[in-house]
Amino acid sequence: MYLSKRFKLSCSSMVLIFAMSACSPQKPLSEQTNASEKMSTAPSGVMLTNEMLYQDYEYRAERPGAIRWDKEGSKFTALETAEGFEDAELEKDQNGDDIKVYEEIVQYDPATLERSILISLAQLTPAGSDKALVVDDYQWSKDQSQLLIYTNAEYVWRDKTRGEYWVLNIEDGALSKLGENSYQTSQMMFGKFSPDSKKFAYVYLNNIYVQDLQSKAITALTNDASDNTINGLFDWAYEEEFSIQDGFRWGPDSQRIAYWQLDTSAAQDFYIINNTDTLYPTITAIPYPKVGEENSAARIGVVSIANSETRWIELPGIAKDMYVPRMSWVQGQNQVLIQQMNRKQDNNTIFYADVNTGDIEKVFIEQEETYIEYLEDPIWLKNSDEFLWLSERNGWKHIYKVARDGKSMLDLTPGDFDVTEFVSKDEANNWLYFIASPKNPTQRYLYRTNLDGSSDMTRITPDALSGTNSYDVSADSKWAIHTHSSFLQPPVYTLISLPDHKAHNVLEDNAELVEKIAQLAKGDYEFYSVNSQDGLSLDGYIMRPPNMDTSKKHPIINFVYGEPAAQIVRDMWLRNTMWHMMMTQQGFIVSSVDNRGTPSPKGRDWRRSVYGNIGPLGARDQSDALQEICKKWPYIDCNRAGVWGHSGGGSMTLNLLFRYPEQFHVGVSRAPVPDQRLYDSIYQERYSGLIEDYEANYIEASPITHAKNLQGKLLLVHGTGDDNVHYQGAERLINELVKHNRQFDFMAYPNRRHGIVEGDGTSLHLHTMQSNYFIEHLKNK
Repeated sequence: MYLSKRFKLSCSSMVLIFAMSACSPQKPLSEQTNASEKMSTAPSGVMLTNEMLYQDYEYRAERPGAIRWDKEGSKFTALETAEGFEDAELEKDQNGDDIKVYEEIVQYDPATLERSILISLAQLTPAGSDKALVVDDYQWSKDQSQLLIYTNAEYVWRDKTRGEYWVLNIEDGALSKLGENSYQTSQMMFGKFSPDSKKFAYVYLNNIYVQDLQSKAITALTNDASDNTINGLFDWAYEEEFSIQDGFRWGPDSQRIAYWQLDTSAAQDFYIINNTDTLYPTITAIPYPKVGEENSAARIGVVSIANSETRWIELPGIAKDMYVPRMSWVQGQNQVLIQQMNRKQDNNTIFYADVNTGDIEKVFIEQEETYIEYLEDPIWLKNSDEFLWLSERNGWKHIYKVARDGKSMLDLTPGDFDVTEFVSKDEANNWLYFIASPKNPTQRYLYRTNLDGSSDMTRITPDALSGTNSYDVSADSKWAIHTHSSFLQPPVYTLISLPDHKAHNVLEDNAELVEKIAQLAKGDYEFYSVNSQDGLSLDGYIMRPPNMDTSKKHPIINFVYGEPAAQIVRDMWLRNTMWHMMMTQQGFIVSSVDNRGTPSPKGRDWRRSVYGNIGPLGARDQSDALQEICKKWPYIDCNRAGVWGHSGGGSMTLNLLFRYPEQFHVGVSRAPVPDQRLYDSIYQERYSGLIEDYEANYIEASPITHAKNLQGKLLLVHGTGDDNVHYQGAERLINELVKHNRQFDFMAYPNRRHGIVEGDGTSLHLHTMQSNYFIEHLKNK
C-alpha cells in the first residue's frame, strides 16, 4: 500500500465520499436492465486527447505511499511528501508513475488520528550530505529499534528489486549504509532484518550475505554463484510465472536461512539485441526455457549463519523436470514446508523437511486432472498446529483449515463461490476475513466467517460500496486501509475500523480527478451478459458515445485479453478506461467480454475448460458475444468491428482476425504470442499441456497457423527488447503473412520491453498510432 500525500479529508467529509461512491451502483449482472435507449449523462464537456492521457497524465489516479502497520496493529506508519515539496513538479518513470520526491515517515494513531513525524528528512540525510535519501521502500525491525531503508531502486524485469540499503538506529539516530563500500551501485537485492533484529541478510551478485548490525562485519553465506548458479533469487521464468522474486527466508531463531538455488545451465539462453544505444550492437542473454525445452533446476538449502555450511534438502525426482515454487518455515519447528510440482503442474506435493538432517516427510498432495494454478504459503494459526490453506479441490477456490499432519481439512468457506483472496485472521475473536463476490464476478467484497467453521459467512463491505474493494488489515484485524473503486470512479483510500467498517479518515480521495471526469463529454455504460452457442453465460461491458443517436450505426472496438492470466471485465478503475472513453468521444462503441478460461470467480470448471485448447475456444466465445450484442443493440455497426489487445490480448486479436475475418475487420495486436511453442514452458505447458501430449493442439491453437485467412486491416506492434514475449514471434508471423501475400501494418519499438513503455514519448506515440488506426480504417470506412 502506498501513500504520497498527507491525509486530505476529515471524518465529516465521509458522507460526500460515500455518496460519490454509491451514486451509480452496478446491480448484479442478472438484475441489470437494458440501457440501450439511454442518452449521454453529459451532453457536452471536455474532449480527451492522447496528450492529456499519455504526455501530461492528467487522468492518472493518485495513491498513498508505503504503509506499515505495527506488530500490535495499534498504529501505522506511512510515507508522506515532506513539507515544502508538496507542489514539486514530478517527472514520470517508464510506467507513467511519479518519480519519488523527498518523503518523511509519519506515524498515525488510527483511534485518535493523531499524526506525528516519526522519521524526518534530517534523520534521512547521511552525514556529510545535503540531500536526504529518497525512500523507495522501508521496513521495521521486529523490535522496532531500527529502520531499513531501500533506495536508488532499479528495475529488474517488471519491478524495482535491485537497489541500496541503509539502516537507521532509532535510539541514537545513526544512519549507516549497508553492504561493502566497494559494491557496484544498486546491486543489492531482497534485504531483510533477522527476527532477532541483530543481523541483515541480502543478495549481491547471486550470492547471499549476512551483515552484523553492530560490528558491520559481512559474511558470505554462499560463494558458488556463477553465470549458471544463482542463490536467493530466481530465473526469469520462475519470477514471471510463479510470482516469486525473493529467494531466501530467515529461520525463526535467526541462526539459519533457507534459500533456493537455481542451476540455469539446462535452460537455453535467449538473446536480445540492442542496436541503438552503442556503435556496435550489444546482446543480453537470458536463460529462458521454451515449451518442451529443458528447465532450470531448483533445490532448497538451509545455511548456518555460524559457519556458512549448507544442508541440502533431498527432494524426489529429477530437479530440472520438477518445480519448487513455494517454501516457508514451519511454525515452532526445525523444519521447512516445501511445495514441489511436477512439470505437467497437475500435482503439488507438500513436504516437511528437517533442516538438521535434510530428510523429508510427505504431508499431502493437491491433484487436478488439468493443472494446479493457485500457489500460496500456508498461514499458520498461532494457538494450534493447524494452518490455513487455499485449494480448489471441491471445484471452487476455498480456504481450508488443515491439521499439521495433513490428514484432516475443514472447509471454512463452503458454498458455490470462489474466495479471491485471503485477507486476515483474528484468532482472538475467532474470525477469518476474505474477499469474494458470490453474486457478481465483476466485483469484490470483504466477508468474514468463523475460524472454527461454526457459522455462515457475513458480508462486511457496506452495500453502498458497489464495485471493487480491497483491504490492508492491521495485525489485530481491528483496523484496515480500505480501497474502493468502480468502473468510472477512481480509487478512494480510507482508514476504517473492523468489523463495523466505520470510516475514520480519508487518505486519498482523488477528488480532483473525480471532478475532471465529471467535466468530460461522456456517454453511458453498462455491464451485460450474453450466452455463447453452447449456452455458457459470458460477462461483458459496453461504453457508448456521448449524445449517441440510437437510430444510426456506430463502429465498435472490442478490447480483449481472453487468457488465464487476467480478467478484464471488472467493475473497478482501470487505466485504459480513459483511452476507451476518448474513443467513444470519437463516435466508437467500446465493449469487452471475458471468455471462458479467464480467471473470473466462476468456479474451477469455468477456468479449466480451455485446457489444451488455449485460443480457439476463447475466440469462439468472443465471436458468439459479438453476434449476440449486435442483435441486442441494433445501433452497433457489425460491418465495422475492430479489436485490440496486448500480450494475451494481442494473441486473441490475431485469433479473431484470422479465424473470424468476416466479423472482425480491423485489429491492433500488441506484443502477441503468434506461436505458442515460442513461449515459456511454465505458463504455456500449464494451460496447453505438455507438447508431447498436445503437439497437434499447439499448432491448431496458434494464430500463426491461420494467418493466411487475414482479410481485414492488421496493425502488429512489438518491442524488440521484449524479454517476456519475444520479438522473434513477430518476425515469424511477418514471414507467414508475407508468404500468403497478406498485407498488414507493422511497428517495431527498439529496445522496448513487454509493456512498450520505456523511452521518451513511447506511450503517447503508441496510443496515438492506435487511435489513428481505428479512426482511419474503422470509423472512416
